[in-house]
Amino acid sequence: MISLELDRDQYLELEKIGLGAFAPLDGFMNEQQFRSVVDDMRLPGGAVFPLPVLLSVTEAEAARLHDAGEVALTFGGETVGRLWPSDFYRVDRPAAAKQIFRTDDRKHPGVAYFYDLAPVFVGGRVELLKRARFDISADELTPSETRAIFAERGWRRVVGFQTRNVPHRAHEYLQRVALEHADGLFVQPLVGRKRAGDYTPQAVMAGYRALVGGFLPRERVVLGILSTIMRYAGPREAVFHALIRRNYGCTHFIVGRDHAGVGDWYGLYDAHELTRRFDGDLGIQIMRLHGPYFCPDCDGIVTEQTCPHYGGPATRQISGTDMRRILVEGEKPDPRLMRPEIVAALRGVPLFIEENQ
Repeated sequence: MISLELDRDQYLELEKIGLGAFAPLDGFMNEQQFRSVVDDMRLPGGAVFPLPVLLSVTEAEAARLHDAGEVALTFGGETVGRLWPSDFYRVDRPAAAKQIFRTDDRKHPGVAYFYDLAPVFVGGRVELLKRARFDISADELTPSETRAIFAERGWRRVVGFQTRNVPHRAHEYLQRVALEHADGLFVQPLVGRKRAGDYTPQAVMAGYRALVGGFLPRERVVLGILSTIMRYAGPREAVFHALIRRNYGCTHFIVGRDHAGVGDWYGLYDAHELTRRFDGDLGIQIMRLHGPYFCPDCDGIVTEQTCPHYGGPATRQISGTDMRRILVEGEKPDPRLMRPEIVAALRGVPLFIEENQ
């Protein structure tokens, strides 16, 4: 049988498809699916799906695979899955990037990653034969495992929380709000490929173990990673993240300020607006929450919905970007913005990805 060696990103995408994390997708997207998703944010059958999931190959690999009815997918020389190729295609990448990311500028990390994929895309149904086993894999739960955990605990309302950052007080605030309205909280940090300057998987998990272990009710929180690439696609990725958490058994999903954003490419609440477009069609309810900040006048973590001083000179925004900057410069974050126990948990842990993966 003809074989194709996958890289780490491709293997993890294969795994997510095979485990049902990207349902109803059952393979890497063919050309019809790609164009439908890019143009309409739906698969050809009508199911909401906002981002392409792609397998790219070189010209030589495409020629070798072209007439193969079945392809063994390998990683490290070991067969980990199978692919039944349906078509091979190329796309106008700048045009597609403008639709997906709202820009064709290579300075955008999602656009750069998309441009750097091999020239030919291969569509086709896949089968996962072997789970990925990397240094991060011990912290990963499958959709069937999380659904079983939620059922065992009797949770009927489960809120999913997406993050790529070490926890700070703003995220903790959102999680506490969620726990007021649900039986349980599923915190699922994304730890796949990210850009330089983002937190390492080790730092994110160290921070969340400290938070869940010391400051949230353990019996009402499940913590597990999501190993897939960060697309930095803003509003579209917010919808994608919601669909993934639906597949893991969540009934609700938090979309906050600048969800999956990067730089100034998206408006602070553009993701709120896009998710409204699909209300009732996602299989999961969106909790649209405003970005918390610290207000010294209110003496607490608040949002513009609850604080009359929003935008005043004393208000302190809390963002992952700001927390990263403080830690990079060796400062101790204000304990009103990040718990000292979280900072202590990061000692001796590599904090930041030093170069684009």
